[in-house]
Amino acid sequence: MTTLSFEFATATRIVFGAGKLAEIGSLAKGFGRRALVITGGTPARAEGLLGRLHAAGVLSIPFSVVGEPTIALAAAGAAAARESACDLVIGFGGGSALDAGKAIAAFVTNSAPPLRYLEVIGEGKALEQPPLPYIAIPTTAGTGAEVTRNAVLTSPEHKVKVSLRSPLMLPRLALVDPELSYGLPPAITASTGLDALTQVVEPFVCNAPNPITDALCREGIQRGAASLREAYAKDTPRAREGMALCSVLGGLALANARLGAVHGFAAPIGGMFSAPHGAICAALLPQVMAINIAALRSRAAENPALHRYEDVARLLTGNAAAAAEDGAAWVADLVSALAVSPLASYGIGVDDLPAIVAKARDASSMRGNPLPLTDEELTEVLVRAL
Repeated sequence: MTTLSFEFATATRIVFGAGKLAEIGSLAKGFGRRALVITGGTPARAEGLLGRLHAAGVLSIPFSVVGEPTIALAAAGAAAARESACDLVIGFGGGSALDAGKAIAAFVTNSAPPLRYLEVIGEGKALEQPPLPYIAIPTTAGTGAEVTRNAVLTSPEHKVKVSLRSPLMLPRLALVDPELSYGLPPAITASTGLDALTQVVEPFVCNAPNPITDALCREGIQRGAASLREAYAKDTPRAREGMALCSVLGGLALANARLGAVHGFAAPIGGMFSAPHGAICAALLPQVMAINIAALRSRAAENPALHRYEDVARLLTGNAAAAAEDGAAWVADLVSALAVSPLASYGIGVDDLPAIVAKARDASSMRGNPLPLTDEELTEVLVRAL
């Protein structure tokens, strides 16, 4: 008989619901009066946020993030916050803006060179001081970064993405307003939505789940399955709410369980090629599911992950008799319906696969996969995703 043992941590407070952005002024002034506001590549989308902060007496210092954040950009943001004597950081945007905000809040109060704290390419040392208070406001439904304890940063010189990670980096407040995702282009809805779906599937089948993350993933899989096609086709409140909740649940799950081969590949691919994280996950998810299921059947049929893949299939399809393979097929059909681009569209070719496999094998997320995959199996995943 095994003894159950796990821990669970998340943002101090989650405020969820359509129209909740209206409350940001009163919420923010409880943390500070000078906010560095991190936005994505379209700062105009934050006008409503900035207006509400101003009305509440909170000064805003905008800082824009174009593309996925680099280590240098996070350091520059921290310098800007110090120069303006900011006592609060607010991230408003997709996963890139939210991750940048988390890193900036940490670097403001921990002034050693970033490599001291970064995993893989740095020393991976713990933060010495708590970050500035951080509020995360997602405008896409994908990464769940509003409730996670790490920030993913790109190191162009190393051609890799790495994490800055600490329990101290959990946002003090996650404000999730599904209305902020209205009007997203279909391609962004597809890639971010499939990232969200990945992040409720991988923690559910990983090698270190727990009862709390299981419950979150089950709900998230059902919400994502019921909402993503509709959100892609049109902005219905029901679909946008379903995907926003799927994203939050995925963030809660991945922060407290593990991921798997999809994210094991996504980190090195994102560092080597100009490809958005969500788009990479979208292209890989059905392939990883299919290869994992085949590997489990052939050499680890007793692994509980095989039964979990059956549960995933039943949750996705609504068919109580669905086999594990039916889930992978359902996701493959969804990826096709959402016109997801193959990896080759980002300049990835057959000659690149050995280097990707070598880097992915050592990625931290790969260690959460339900079983170790061989280099041949990892290569087959990539070949199918090309």
